[in-house]
Amino acid sequence: MAGTISEIKKLDYDIYKYSSYSSSYLPENIREDNPSNQTSRWSSNTNTPPQYLILKLDRPAIVTKIKFGKYEKTHVCNLRKLKILGGLEEGHMVLLFEGGLQNDSVPETFNLKHRTNSGELLPIKYVQIVPLLSWGPSFNFCIWYVELLGIEDSMFILSNLRKYNMLREVEIVRLFMKHCRQQGYAKSFSALQEETGVRLEDEKMTELHETLVDRGDFKKTEEMLMEFIDSGLMDNYLESQEYKPQWSLQLTPENEPRPGRRGGHQLIIDQMTSTIYLYGGWDGNEDLSDLWSYDVKANRWTLIHERSELLPDGPTPRACHKMVYDTKNSVIFMLGRYLDSASRTEENINSDFYLYNTIHKTWCLICNDTSQIGGPQLVFDHQMCIDVDKQTIYVFGGRILEPKNEEETTGQYRYSGLFSYHISTNTWTHILVDCEHPTASSPHVLSIRSRVTHSMLFHHKHRKLYIFGGQRGKDYMTDFLIYDVDTNELSNMSPENNNTDTKNVPQSGFTQRATIDCEKDEIYVLTSLSKEKERRDLNINSFWLFSLSKKEWCCVYKSEHSNGENCYQKSQNACHEPCPRYAHQIVYDSTNQVHFLFGGNPGTNSNVRLDDFWVLRLEKPNRGNILRYCKYLLRKQEYEEITKNDPHSAILYLQTKLYDIVDHSDPVQLKEFHKLPSLLFKSDAVDGETEPTSLLSCPVGAATCAAVGGSKHKQQRADDDANKEEENMAKVMRVESPKSVEEADTCSISSMSSSDCSNSQTQPLHGGAAGTAIGGAKSNAAPSVAGIANVATKPFGGKDSTKDSSAMPSTSRSSSGGIARNRVIDQQFELKIRRCLLYNKLVDLMPEALCQPKKNVCDFVLP
Repeated sequence: MAGTISEIKKLDYDIYKYSSYSSSYLPENIREDNPSNQTSRWSSNTNTPPQYLILKLDRPAIVTKIKFGKYEKTHVCNLRKLKILGGLEEGHMVLLFEGGLQNDSVPETFNLKHRTNSGELLPIKYVQIVPLLSWGPSFNFCIWYVELLGIEDSMFILSNLRKYNMLREVEIVRLFMKHCRQQGYAKSFSALQEETGVRLEDEKMTELHETLVDRGDFKKTEEMLMEFIDSGLMDNYLESQEYKPQWSLQLTPENEPRPGRRGGHQLIIDQMTSTIYLYGGWDGNEDLSDLWSYDVKANRWTLIHERSELLPDGPTPRACHKMVYDTKNSVIFMLGRYLDSASRTEENINSDFYLYNTIHKTWCLICNDTSQIGGPQLVFDHQMCIDVDKQTIYVFGGRILEPKNEEETTGQYRYSGLFSYHISTNTWTHILVDCEHPTASSPHVLSIRSRVTHSMLFHHKHRKLYIFGGQRGKDYMTDFLIYDVDTNELSNMSPENNNTDTKNVPQSGFTQRATIDCEKDEIYVLTSLSKEKERRDLNINSFWLFSLSKKEWCCVYKSEHSNGENCYQKSQNACHEPCPRYAHQIVYDSTNQVHFLFGGNPGTNSNVRLDDFWVLRLEKPNRGNILRYCKYLLRKQEYEEITKNDPHSAILYLQTKLYDIVDHSDPVQLKEFHKLPSLLFKSDAVDGETEPTSLLSCPVGAATCAAVGGSKHKQQRADDDANKEEENMAKVMRVESPKSVEEADTCSISSMSSSDCSNSQTQPLHGGAAGTAIGGAKSNAAPSVAGIANVATKPFGGKDSTKDSSAMPSTSRSSSGGIARNRVIDQQFELKIRRCLLYNKLVDLMPEALCQPKKNVCDFVLP
C-alpha cells in the first residue's frame, strides 16, 4: 500500500523565508550535515524574537519526523527551546512540536504531529522552525543541520488531501450550525443540515440541548446526565483531571512493635497480599539486620527477625542495598551493601546475593560473590527490577566498592553496568557495560553511562526498563533512557514537552524515589532533600508524574516545608506532610493506589534518622463528584429563573434542592451557598435605580443578605461574586470547571452589532446582564411577575419559537408598551443565552467526538 511506514524517506526542501542571518552563517547551510565545520550553520543576527526559518517542500507531504544535526562539540548557540509549525499555506500553520535540544554533539530526531485531532493524516508544504532560547544566555540562535522525514507519494498525498479538505468542509459547516442554533436561526440550521447531511453532534447531545435550552426541563436534564455519567461518557474528562495529593501520618498503637529510626533501608511490597517488607538500614550509629512486615489492611507491623545474621544463611547488617519481590514464588531477592572505607578489605567486598522465602520464613545464600559467576561486583546505590513473567532480575548502576588502597591509587570511582539474572538457571548476563569499561570502545559491545541514586522501573506490559535521574561524579544526569528487554535496544526518551527548563521536569541533584503504575502508564517521582549540604538551600518536597502515553511531566505538588524540628521529633502530629529528607524509601500499592514512605535522613544531624510512616493518596474527582457538580449547575440556573418569576418559591427551592447537594461540613461550599440568596434581592431595573422585591425577609438559615437599595458599587460587587461562584463551586466539589468554554461561547453569542436590529434576537447582551434595552438605552419599568412567568415557561426552538424569531417585534421606543415588549424579548434572549452557556459547560465534560465544536465562528472572524 502506498504511503506505509516503510516508505518514509528524506524530503527535499528549499529555504523559503528567514528572519535574519549573520555574516556567512547563511540559512542554506542547514541543508548540509557537516559537524566538523564550525561555519556550516545558520545563525541569527539577534536573539530578539521573532527569529525563524521557513522551509518549503517541493510538494505537499506527510512530515513525520525532523532531525537536527549538531556541531562536534557543545555550543552556546544550540537551541535549548524551540517550536515547529507546519501547514499547507504560509499564513495558516499549526503547532507540530515544542521542545528543545541537548547541548551535545549527538544528533536528535523528534516525532512531529502529523495527524488531525480526528486522526486524519495532515499534509503540509511549509515548515517553520522558531528558536525560543539558546543554551548560552544572550547568545544568538544557530541551527547546524535539518532533515525532514516523511511520505511524499503523490497518489497517497492526493488521497489524504481530499480527506483533509472534506474534513475541513465538515467542520466549517458544523461551526455555522452551532452559530445558527445559538442565535436562534432555526430555519438556517435546518437548511444547512438538510442540504449537507452533516450532523452537528450526536443525537444524545441534541436531545440534551432540546431538553435544557429549548424546553427548560431541568428534572429531565438531570436524569439524562445521570445516565451519561453511569454509562461512562464523562470518564475521560475525569481521567484528565489533575491529582490532588493527600498525605497522612500512619500511626500505630504505642504498645505495638514498629521499626525504629533508620535511613538507607529497603521497602518492597507484595501486591497480592498487600504486605510491605522492610529490611536493614543505618540508624545513625550502626547497620541493622532486622526484617519487618507491614499488613496494609490491618495497619500492623510485625517483627519477623530481629537479627537476621544469626539465622542459617542469614544476611549481615547492611544499608544501601536493594530488594525485589517475586510474586510468583513469594520470595525476596537482596543484593548489594555499603561499606565504609575502613572495612573495605579483600575479604569483605564480596557481592553476596540472598533469597528470603516469605512462606517458610527462611533465608538462603544464593551466591557468596556474584562477580565470580558473571554478575556485578559489590555495589551500593544501584537499582533492581524483576520481570516476574520471564523470571529475570535486572540490576543497573551503583558504585563499585573496591579495597581502600586501590581506590586511593586510582582516585576515581567505578560504576556498574546493566546485568540480568535468570532465576530458573541461576545465571548472570552482562548486558550493557559502563561507558568507561575497558571493553566499551569495542564496536560489538553495548555500553551505557552508569550512575548512582537514579531510578529504574520495569513496565511488564511494555516490556521495557525506564531509567532516569541520578548522579555520576559531580554530574547530575538529566537523560531518560528506555531499554527494551526483548530486543536489547537502548533509546533516549524524547518527551513531547521536552523543555530543559527545570520548572517542567524534576530537578536533578535531589534525592528521588520513583514508582510505576503499569495499568495507568504513569510514573511517579518524589524528589526531596539533596545529600550534598551545599544544595540544601531548597527545603522542598515535590511529587511529579510522568505520563508514558503523553510523554509529559507534570508536578502534582510542590511544598516548601517550614515545620522545622516538629517533623522529626517523636511527636509529629503537627505535621501535615513529611519533612524533606534523603535515604528514605517509598513503595506503591497498585491495588489500593496509595504510596507508603518510611524513614530517612532529615539532614539536620549526622546521627538523626526518622521512623515516621506516611501514606500518600492521589485522588481525582469521581463520578459522584461530577454528578453533584452538574446538579449544582442545573439547580443554580433553575433557581435563578425562579427568582425572577416567583421569589417565594425560590426560597423553598434554595432550602431544599440546592441545599441537598452542598456539603455543609465544608466551609468553602457553605460560603458559596450563602451567596445565593442575594439573587433574590437583585432588581431587573437597569436605569441605576434599584427597586425592592416583594420579599420581606431573608430565607431562614441563609447568610445575611445585601441590603435592598444599596449603592451601585455594592451591587456591582455582588454581580462579580455571582460570576465567580460557579468556578469556586467547581473547585470545592473537586471538579475542575471547563475553562474558556463560557468565554468562548460568550464571544460567539455576544459578537453581533450593538446597534438596533430588526431581529432583536441578534442584539448582544454584554456580560449577560438582565434588562439591557435593545438600543443600549435603559428602561425604568420593571417587568411584571406574570410577564416573566410567560417568558420563563415558553419553550425555545420549537414551532412557536421559530415563528416568533422570524417575526420579532420592532425595536421602536414610541410607547411604554413597546418598551415593555422589548424588555421581555431581551429577557427571553438572555435566558436562552444563559441556558446555552450552561449547555456548553455540560457538553465540554463529554467526549469531543459526540459534541458540537468547541470553537465558534467568531474565533475565525473577529481579531
